Amino acid sequence: MTVDQLDPTPIYEQLARIIRARIKAGDLKERQVVPSESSLQQEHGIARGSVRRAMELLREEGWVVTIQGRGTFVAPRESWPEQP
Repeated sequence: MTVDQLDPTPIYEQLARIIRARIKAGDLKERQVVPSESSLQQEHGIARGSVRRAMELLREEGWVVTIQGRGTFVAPRESWPEQP
């Protein structure tokens, strides 16, 4: 999955959707470190602000947790939003 620059959906929402899908698919497991902002920025060719906003959205939804000085990790499954 990649970010589509021509899609009218904001870039940060596209990135959040990609990371969410990776978590659901098990590519990123509970308590596993999420790729760094700089690696996500380079991988998807997007601005750092878009990566930060995507991480903020995922934190608000309960998909990831950030520990200052340690990084951002996939939250424990019980913290994830209800699946329809």
